[in-house]
Amino acid sequence: MRLFAPLYLSNECVNNCSYCGFSRDNPILRTTLTLDQVATEARHLHSLGFRNLLLVAGEHPKFVSEGYLQDCLRLLSPSVPTLGIEVGPMEDEQYAELVACGAEGLVVYQETYHRETYQHLHTAGPKKQFDWRLDCPERAYAGGFRRIGIGALFGLADWRTEALSLAAHLEYLYKHCWKAQFTISFPRLRPHAGNHRHQADAGLTLTDRQLVQLICAFRLTFPPIGIVLSTREPATLRDRLFPLGVTHVSAGSHTEPGGYTGAGTDDLHHTIRGRRIEIDPTEHTADCSQARATPQFEIADERSTKAVAEQLRRQGFDPVWKDWDREILTPAPA
Repeated sequence: MRLFAPLYLSNECVNNCSYCGFSRDNPILRTTLTLDQVATEARHLHSLGFRNLLLVAGEHPKFVSEGYLQDCLRLLSPSVPTLGIEVGPMEDEQYAELVACGAEGLVVYQETYHRETYQHLHTAGPKKQFDWRLDCPERAYAGGFRRIGIGALFGLADWRTEALSLAAHLEYLYKHCWKAQFTISFPRLRPHAGNHRHQADAGLTLTDRQLVQLICAFRLTFPPIGIVLSTREPATLRDRLFPLGVTHVSAGSHTEPGGYTGAGTDDLHHTIRGRRIEIDPTEHTADCSQARATPQFEIADERSTKAVAEQLRRQGFDPVWKDWDREILTPAPA
């Protein structure tokens, strides 16, 4: 079982997505980590054993500016062999540049494959472009990414429609991006800033039983696929899902910038219409009292990394911290 951790770089975003805590109009505490703070977070995760990190950032060209991701990758690649990114969609040449800096995995969820729902949920920002996001895995493949992860956020539209669309997308990618390795995920909505009510109001919640059905169906239909199970799911359920063909799990996760070490808490602020707004020192909101950046969503499995690894061993799994090194691609001496 491969273990990985998300490392959130920034919760700034120009998009309005009604299901996301980072949504532009949410009055949350925001921060973008400096390179030194990114290094601090990464050193902590490295000390826990992680050699597989997923760099996550909202889409905001002013704060997550040109060259920032490249600098983060160059900083981390000497000590972290497996670096993935989950950021806003880019052009082919931008992906190629990120690969050259050390990235080798890309994660991009379509969120929902139902076009009408997609348009309803994305009210502002470049993420409104359904096809631009849908084509993102192919552009990343053209740019040289060797690992590509896709998925849908279950709870936004009918789960059967999402599952069939996700399977069709995966089948298409296997034909047209056949040199890549693929992973798939079935994230379910979690509480977050803004408290999206669409799934409850429309009866769209994906039940535990249906989640099991999805995992089994994709494992049987796509034998080579990697299946990712994150800390969105509660510990008891995760323990029971591990034996069903799951291959990648996160552990000890935080979904806010600086969540592991408190890095970045000295630069908390609000953002309104793209402008940084300093926090009023007399403000006494719940967010300010936490003195942390606002997370993207609440996790459900709060066990430590060590506890998850020990549980995997008890169930007969070998926790794998590292399964890749760039030296693999180094040509053999003549």
